[in-house]
Amino acid sequence: MTKLAEAILGKLPKPRYACLSQFLDIHGQIIDQGIALYFPAPSSYTGEDVLELQGHGGPAVMNLLLNQCLSAGARLAQPGEFTLRAYLNNKIDLIQAESVADIIEASTSEAARCAIHSLQGHFSTRIEALVSLLITLRMLIEAILDFPEDEIDNLQSLQIQDRLAHIQTQLEQIFMAARQGNLLQEGIKIVLVGAPNVGKSSLLNQLAEDDVAIVTEIPGTTRDTIQRTITIEGVPIHIIDTAGLRETSDFVEQKGIERTHAAIKNADMVFWLIDGSHDHPDTRDPILNHIPADKPQIILFNKIDLLDENPRIEGKEDTIRIYLSAKTGAGIELLRRKILEIVGWQFNPAGEGVFMARQRHLEALTQARSYLEKAQAFTENEYQLELLAEELRLSQSALSSITGQFTADDLLGEIFSHFCIGK
Repeated sequence: MTKLAEAILGKLPKPRYACLSQFLDIHGQIIDQGIALYFPAPSSYTGEDVLELQGHGGPAVMNLLLNQCLSAGARLAQPGEFTLRAYLNNKIDLIQAESVADIIEASTSEAARCAIHSLQGHFSTRIEALVSLLITLRMLIEAILDFPEDEIDNLQSLQIQDRLAHIQTQLEQIFMAARQGNLLQEGIKIVLVGAPNVGKSSLLNQLAEDDVAIVTEIPGTTRDTIQRTITIEGVPIHIIDTAGLRETSDFVEQKGIERTHAAIKNADMVFWLIDGSHDHPDTRDPILNHIPADKPQIILFNKIDLLDENPRIEGKEDTIRIYLSAKTGAGIELLRRKILEIVGWQFNPAGEGVFMARQRHLEALTQARSYLEKAQAFTENEYQLELLAEELRLSQSALSSITGQFTADDLLGEIFSHFCIGK
């Protein structure tokens, strides 16, 4: 770092002070004048020596300065390399490292606040506390296994079942908070399906509060999928308008219908639109053959304005029906509320207690929960202690992979490769 600083600044700046400096090229000519900041290890973001140069900007000047840095021995950083170095130097854990990218990519203010909570260590602290409880429980079990003939209390007196139940309760609370954060990050994919000209494009325009899709009286106007992202209480909702499902000889429309099938497969939820002015739900409707039985769906009866009816919700669970008008907007707010209710969103304006969680976090928490459920079955007698200990060990391993205390190298490469260049 000293060699690099002398080549560009003529000297190594005073640590942790903003120094007005002249940035020099290889011939000693001034490239720019700006601020130089030197952070010696370990008091830096990465835990290593860091020299920060703040110039006036502009591509020409920045390219000259960058070329001088490269000539002096530096190299371009790989995607996520600074944060990766911070993780490897124990400045942050893996959750905090991922939250850096989440802050940068946050599409809503709520998502940004949750990502900041994770960066500050709230998520990590909860996971570490849970791991600590597991370690204590494992220690008690291992003591009984290692010294069976000594005077060690039995399972009941050690309150093994109560301790395990407490751990399960804590895990469930963390999972619910993480799932809320995952909704803020990933959002929800919703596909609009139905016969041609039932009002899918009009509904998309109403939800987006903009004319993003062409609306005409001609069936088959939508030939391709159209996606628009809206937010409801900070949750990103990715709505996909699709080509109407029907038999057609039009080659272009056929391609659009193929993409409709692909969109349905990848969706989290399906809106099945019906022309409520003359159609009714029919289990023999061929459109139902294209919607997986386990895919959450809402039946939307559109065009109630033609029937002079009021918007309403009927049914529950897998038979939810909403009566609305995509033309006038009647019932749209009912639909918005129902979307959040189905995905389990609980509005929290301050984001308190919600963690920005990725899919891998949820999968690890789900694995840990499964292992604990199996462990619960082995607490009945002392002849199954080995099985109990193994399930506890697997649960701890799953939780530790979240913070990176136990993480495969290939997973690290996958995580940091999605960062922006350098950061």
